[in-house]
Amino acid sequence: MVLCQTRLIEMALPPSDYFDAGFPGASLPVRITSLYDAKVFARRWVIRDKDPALKMLLRHLEKANSSATADIAVRQLKQALAHRGMLISANPLLAPAPRSW
Repeated sequence: MVLCQTRLIEMALPPSDYFDAGFPGASLPVRITSLYDAKVFARRWVIRDKDPALKMLLRHLEKANSSATADIAVRQLKQALAHRGMLISANPLLAPAPRSW
């Protein structure tokens, strides 16, 4: 019997890159502070909207294997949220802290 331990390494975003996002009709926004948060939010967004462009964005987030590609993928998520009017706060240091995944 072989025991396998997996370790989750969470890539946190710099404090200036934290942002808040929300779904239309949702009561509370979600603060996205890491690549993991971005992936979870994107997965739920894809399930909700079933948009092929969002599926491609989710794949890009999941394949990010360096800080540079992760930054690009999170920036693309942020742009997609802003384009659809779902980006609540681009400067969260001024906003109260909402819930996190």
